[in-house]
Amino acid sequence: MKLRLVTLTGTKVDEDVYEVMLPTAAGDIAVFPDHEPLVTVAVPGVISVRRKATDSDDLLEVYAVTGGVIEIDGKIVNVLVDDADHSSEITEAEAKEALERALKLQASATNQVELEKAHQLVDRHLVRLKVADLHRRHRRG
Repeated sequence: MKLRLVTLTGTKVDEDVYEVMLPTAAGDIAVFPDHEPLVTVAVPGVISVRRKATDSDDLLEVYAVTGGVIEIDGKIVNVLVDDADHSSEITEAEAKEALERALKLQASATNQVELEKAHQLVDRHLVRLKVADLHRRHRRG
């Protein structure tokens, strides 16, 4: 099946894959070829891509994504999100610093708008940190 991962800045992935694990509002789902048609909401989380059925978990490609929309038609998985960062694009130390700044913003928020923006930043940087950790573990294995 084909995976298309599209962000506001362009296409991150447009290739044939075997399996895609996606973060949805109802929980993480795994999508294989000939999956039932589905349109759902993507939540901030990790997208994992297995290119071949024989690929081990150490060979999964992982992306940190923000929220968006997922459309599956059995042959194509379209994922439209604001941002998607490949694990190789994330530096763990920078992600930790960004998370600390976001937590300080959250703690000092004085109104609902500031609090909501801080929550979004915390969620984004928690996901980026998780993807950086996965990348580090896969490189060890």
